[in-house]
Amino acid sequence: MSNALGNHILVEFMGCDPHIMNDVSSIERDMVDAALKAGATVINSTFHHFSPYGVSGVVVIQESHLAIHTWPEYGYAAVDLFTCGEMDAWISFDYLKECFGAKNYSALEMKRGAVQLLTRNDFDISSMRQKAGEWSNPEMYTRNVWFTDKDDNQALSLRYTGEVFFDVQSPFQRVRILESPKYGKLLTLDDMFMTTEKDEFHYHEMISHPAMFTHGNAKNILVIGGGDGGTVREFLRHDGVEKVTMVEIDGEVIKACKEHLPSIAASFDHPKLNLIVGDGIAFAKEAANEEFDLVIVDGSDPVGPAEGLFSVEFYRNCHRILKPGGILVAQGESPKFNEQSFTELNITLQHIFGKENAPVSLFFVPTYPTGMWSFQYGLKGSAHPKTVSKESEIESFVSEKGLKYYNSDIHKASFALPNFVKSLING
Repeated sequence: MSNALGNHILVEFMGCDPHIMNDVSSIERDMVDAALKAGATVINSTFHHFSPYGVSGVVVIQESHLAIHTWPEYGYAAVDLFTCGEMDAWISFDYLKECFGAKNYSALEMKRGAVQLLTRNDFDISSMRQKAGEWSNPEMYTRNVWFTDKDDNQALSLRYTGEVFFDVQSPFQRVRILESPKYGKLLTLDDMFMTTEKDEFHYHEMISHPAMFTHGNAKNILVIGGGDGGTVREFLRHDGVEKVTMVEIDGEVIKACKEHLPSIAASFDHPKLNLIVGDGIAFAKEAANEEFDLVIVDGSDPVGPAEGLFSVEFYRNCHRILKPGGILVAQGESPKFNEQSFTELNITLQHIFGKENAPVSLFFVPTYPTGMWSFQYGLKGSAHPKTVSKESEIESFVSEKGLKYYNSDIHKASFALPNFVKSLING
């Protein structure tokens, strides 16, 4: 008999591959496999990914647990291997060292629960046996893997299955398709939520239909970004549209969504769509004056390839290529989550289009941090979304197309701003 109840190995892995250290799916798989290779019985796995980086997790085993926390920016992982019985935790150690690509390590082994210092208690366990007999472990261990999108002060987490359907590091960003039990398959770019099957219609209906009904006769539309395809899908519901040009910088986003999010990427083969894989900023700079009825900027947060979509020069070009009476709609960030970007974008649009011609629309997306998000407008004419009175036309369209978010009441209400938002954009 062992002279201790458990064996505890505290490990520091250093010089690890930072991409692996930031990949919750790989780490969860490797930690589970490390337990299995050592002969453990896996009961449960719970893992969280933190945006922009870091993973925490634990694998609960019948013999105790394996736990980890990573600092990808340092190529470092702190690992806790605690076992009892005959399991050899050093097998798990060797396996993880190889999986993580660790160049260095330190390990401290401790015996836990020295038998000579403990007194065994005798007690009646018959009732506990009966209760335990009523519970049966599922055939497969329970997976509890979480993906977290956060900044320094707040976060949003979604549980997902741990499966990764698409994972490509493009020249611009990391593109992944994951799956959530609550929201279905979802697209992430550089570990930020972009869209999900269950709530994508909130965003895509609101970026398109208010502008269409405000303009009244939009035929030639430019969409910059929008690689998931949902925005062009919504514009192409309107029979009067003659041409939609979409310019997406990252072809891997289009590929991922066509393969795994076909309900969103439903219109990539539409005959009215001119799909261009290229730089939308350069496209706007080179486009002819007064070419488009609508310009839609469907970009991500102002980092990486989307950073230039928040510049003054870019929006001056958007104003230039709009026809008289044209409308710009831009993904406008959250007034709660991205206050600075939200405010700076509106100030830019006020300077270019005029203070009264830069309204803001608020709407709600459950999987975006804080839930509250915005579209910001630039109006190159007298038509204003606040004064649209096409209730019957809108409601007929909503009914015919089966829309789930947008309607005539939402159209009007989305431009009614809380006082704190008014303060942000009025200075």
